[in-house]
Amino acid sequence: MFAKKTANMLCFCAIVTLATGFSAIKAEPMRIIFLGDSLTAGYGIDPDQAYPTLIEQKIRARGSNAEVINAGLSGDTSAGGLRRLNWLLRRPMDVLVLALGANDALRGFDLNTTRNNLEAIIQAVREKYPECKIIIAGMKAPPNMGGSYGQTFEAIFTDLAEKHQLPLIEFILEGVAGHPEKNLEDGIHPNPTGQKILAQNVWEVLEAGF
Repeated sequence: MFAKKTANMLCFCAIVTLATGFSAIKAEPMRIIFLGDSLTAGYGIDPDQAYPTLIEQKIRARGSNAEVINAGLSGDTSAGGLRRLNWLLRRPMDVLVLALGANDALRGFDLNTTRNNLEAIIQAVREKYPECKIIIAGMKAPPNMGGSYGQTFEAIFTDLAEKHQLPLIEFILEGVAGHPEKNLEDGIHPNPTGQKILAQNVWEVLEAGF
């Protein structure tokens, strides 16, 4: 009789332990990485006004929890993002917003290299964390690069999204680029008003996960 009670108690404790462990796992906040350049970093403004922080606020306003990592680095290119990736992969990620490539176009880089770098990032994340949701942020090249270069550049993002079946933000600067009142004096980097629009552009694609 004593042995039976002991066995039942052990079974009950095991169930409680499993249930507690499962609850702890479920309580872990979603980890979202924004891998980008100065647009993501919030160049020229308070980092708290950059769109990753604004998106974190949107998530919390919905009663959800998330650990948002702003991995934006001013001046970064697709190659730079690829070099930094191993450090970011040291911890699990649930969502990666890939917002690189703008500086490649500004510097007239070879677009095959840009495509290869972005695809290498996608493949590395999928290999390490197969369940991670990857979102691609599309960009446009400056007009001075010529029509053919611009079309080829823009196609990189749509092609990669289709090939890997990823959600696409068609143009992260939609509603901001070309609007002086939404940018800093350099006419390139969004001011706080412009960052709010970037946040909305990203959120329209990202919010499906919440």
